[in-house]
Amino acid sequence: MAKPGGARCNLDCEYCFYLEKETLYQAIQAMPDDMLQHYVRSYIAAQPGDFVTFAWQGGEPTLLGIDFFRRAVALQQTYANGKTVVNAFQTNGVLLDEEWCEFFKDNDFLVGISIDGPQRLHDRYRVNKGARGSFKQVRRGVDLLRKHGVEFNTLTVLHKHNADDPVQLYRFLKGIGSRFHQYIPIVERHGVNETEAGLSLVSPAFAGTARVTEWSLTPEQYGRFLTDTFDEWVHEDVDRVSVQIFDSTLSSWIGGSASLCVFAETCGHGLAMEHNGDLYACDHYVYPDHRLGNIMEGDLRLLVDGDRQTAFGRAKADKLPRQCIECDVRFSCNGGCPKHRIAKTAGGEPGLNYFCAAYKRFFHHCAPHMRYIAHRLAHGGRATDVMVWARARDRGFPGIRIGRNDTCPCGSGRKFKKCCGPLRL
Repeated sequence: MAKPGGARCNLDCEYCFYLEKETLYQAIQAMPDDMLQHYVRSYIAAQPGDFVTFAWQGGEPTLLGIDFFRRAVALQQTYANGKTVVNAFQTNGVLLDEEWCEFFKDNDFLVGISIDGPQRLHDRYRVNKGARGSFKQVRRGVDLLRKHGVEFNTLTVLHKHNADDPVQLYRFLKGIGSRFHQYIPIVERHGVNETEAGLSLVSPAFAGTARVTEWSLTPEQYGRFLTDTFDEWVHEDVDRVSVQIFDSTLSSWIGGSASLCVFAETCGHGLAMEHNGDLYACDHYVYPDHRLGNIMEGDLRLLVDGDRQTAFGRAKADKLPRQCIECDVRFSCNGGCPKHRIAKTAGGEPGLNYFCAAYKRFFHHCAPHMRYIAHRLAHGGRATDVMVWARARDRGFPGIRIGRNDTCPCGSGRKFKKCCGPLRL
């Protein structure tokens, strides 16, 4: 993902892990035209296929103005060389107006809107430089996107103060027209002292004394959030709402690879590029020791596919603790994001994901439903069939004659009395 405006932002969200990256770059953070031209040309040329996606993020990219992105689109058309180019744009929505939305619509941008729920939840952390909540401005931006027919999704940071209202939060996002939900659990650590680079939030590999921030989500909260949200979705919205983590889980159940990078077996393909062309291993690893180089000084493909980045990506699988290797939900989880592997196993081995308990709870909870969907898809059915099945399962499959020792109709292969039998009323 490209950060053409660096870490500059018009909001001052307390939980933001990227705001302090400004200290890494003292100059004004805005990508110059020669850098933009080089990036667009080299990025398109580096893609092995005929479909190219540019992901623009920040900071807040709208601070660069529309003309910057008009120029980017023009350059894409110049260097496309027959390839199809699409753009994704992540914004806090505060500066969106009619002109921005017309531009997005005319150029088929997919827009991600950062919103943390209803006003009382959103404004808890997502405030401007004057410490005032941003909800009303963001909601106005969402309404403008809908007015102009711009395709958008919502990105919701889950923190200590909004994760306890999962159904309310989920229904709110549906209510504002979001049909694509991304939920990002947050856990950050403060070091006792600033790093040499002047950063207060420590890197995932930091082994010194650090404490989890007060806004960080607990594993218990996240586990409840995932299961409660899943129950709402699987009963009502399988055909109407796409939830990123549920889609990724289903992919692993039908034999595909995880569509969400945190659950992929290896990583290393989610690199981040700063405004000056500096390339980092990952958006969450923008620290000096994870800088791969600069795209103006070396071939982009060599930086991305080089030994250093390859080793970074493989380390996700190579450094799994024994507890993860032997876990029954590893095929869906794969240890989660390396950034969150800050805990220890029951045996004291390092490298356990902070959210391990949450993931175990969720993957076990949704397993019968995922198994059923996978079975239906394999036999010509539809994923939406699970909604009727889930309601019947909750009632113990009324009207169906099932002996206690019969195989459970959920497809688990277990006896009914040891599986869904206890649910029968």
